[in-house]
Amino acid sequence: MAVAELELDAADGTGARLRPAPGGPPLELRDGGEQRVFALVRLRGRPVGTVVGRVRAGDDPASVLARQAADEIVVPDAPERPTAGEAPRATVVVATRERPTQLARALDSLLAQDHPDHEIVVVDNAPVTGATRELVTSAYAGRGVRYEVEPVPGLAAAHNRGILVAEAEVVAFTDDDVIADPQWLGALTRPFGEDPRTACVTGLILPARLSTPAQVLLESHGGFAKGFSARLYDPAHPPADEPLFPFTAGRFGSGANMAFRREALNAVGGFDPATGTGTPAKGGDDLYAFVRLLAEGYPLHYTPDAVVWHHHRERWEDLCGQAYGYGAGLTACLTALLVRRPALLPALLARLPRGLAHARSMTAPRDTGAAVRTGVPGAHGTYTYPWPRHLSRLERRGLLYGPLGYARARLAVRGAARRREGR
Repeated sequence: MAVAELELDAADGTGARLRPAPGGPPLELRDGGEQRVFALVRLRGRPVGTVVGRVRAGDDPASVLARQAADEIVVPDAPERPTAGEAPRATVVVATRERPTQLARALDSLLAQDHPDHEIVVVDNAPVTGATRELVTSAYAGRGVRYEVEPVPGLAAAHNRGILVAEAEVVAFTDDDVIADPQWLGALTRPFGEDPRTACVTGLILPARLSTPAQVLLESHGGFAKGFSARLYDPAHPPADEPLFPFTAGRFGSGANMAFRREALNAVGGFDPATGTGTPAKGGDDLYAFVRLLAEGYPLHYTPDAVVWHHHRERWEDLCGQAYGYGAGLTACLTALLVRRPALLPALLARLPRGLAHARSMTAPRDTGAAVRTGVPGAHGTYTYPWPRHLSRLERRGLLYGPLGYARARLAVRGAARRREGR
C-alpha cells in the first residue's frame, strides 16, 4: 500500500495535489493494475483526515482521492497555518541506540524545520559501538546537532539526560525512526507560547510506509494517531467523554511526538528511569509523564498540526514484541505512578472497575479479515479494528507482567546508581 499526502487546495491554485509521504515509496501504477493508497488529507497545509482508496492505471490519483475525501471527511474551513515565528525557542531530543541509518534520516528532517530557533541533542543510550558518535560528530558537525551519552539503559534515562543538557525552556522529543514534517516543531511548540500554563503538547503520528502485513496490521489497530481534532486536557475541567481521566494515558499522545515545559517536567521529577523501552518495564515512560503532569494540575494539549511520519516495524515478530510491550508499559506506568505518587491510589481504585472493562475491550481479539477487506486505518479509540488472538493474548500477558517488570527495572536502576557511586 502506498502512503501519500493529498493537498485539497494547493497554494498555486492548481487544485488537488498528491505526493508520496516523506520516506515512503512512490505511487506505481502498471498497465491494467491498481494501487491501494493511504493518504493524509490536508487543506491549505493543515491535516484534516485520512482516506484509503484504490487508484487504477489511467486515473488521476489526486482527483480520485479528492472525491473520496469529499465523501468521507467533514472538511472544516481551515484557516491559514500560523507562522512558525510565534513558537518559543526549543531543544529537540532524539534518543537512539545503534541505529545510525535511521538516525541520519530523522536528523535530516529535523534540520529542515521552519522553526526559527531550535537546537538538536542526540542522546546515545548505552552504546556498544562508536557508530552514533561518528555519525553526529562527522556528518553533522557544525550543523547545530550536539552529541551526548547516557550510559544507563532505557528510554526514560536517555530522555532525562536530554532534559539535563537542554538549553531551551521547551524540550521536544521524537524517535530515531521518524521523519518530521517541516512545520512539526513550530506546531508542537506554539501552544506553549499561547498559554503559559501548558506543560505538555503532543502531536499526530502517521505511518511512513505500509509495505508489510505487520505494518498494515499495526495501523489497522489504530496505529499511533490520536485523531484530527485539537484537544485540551485540563484537570480543572475533566473531559466528560473520558471517565477514566487522567489514567487513560494512551489517549493523550505517544513518545515519538511530544514536548514539555522543562520547568514543569522537572517539578514532577522528570521521566521515571525504571520505565521505557530498554528496561524490564518494556515501556510506559511517556504515559507516566503525561499522567503525572495532569495529576499535578497541568494542562496537556494535543494538536494534529504537528506531524511526524513513523517507520513501523516490518516483521511479525517485532509486532508481537510491541503488543506485549503495550500491555506491560501501561501497567508499569500505573505502578510507577502509585509508587512515586501514592496519593493517586484512591482515584485509581475508584476507576478500577471501568478500567478493567476498558482493558478487556482494548485487548480483545477481533476479525483480522477486516484488515484485508478494508485496509487501514482503524479509528483510534473505537476498538473495532482487527487484532489477532495471538496478539491479544500477548497484550494481556504484558498487562500482568508490567508491575513485575517495573520492580525489576527499579532494582536495575538502583544497582546502576550504586555502581556509579562506587567508582
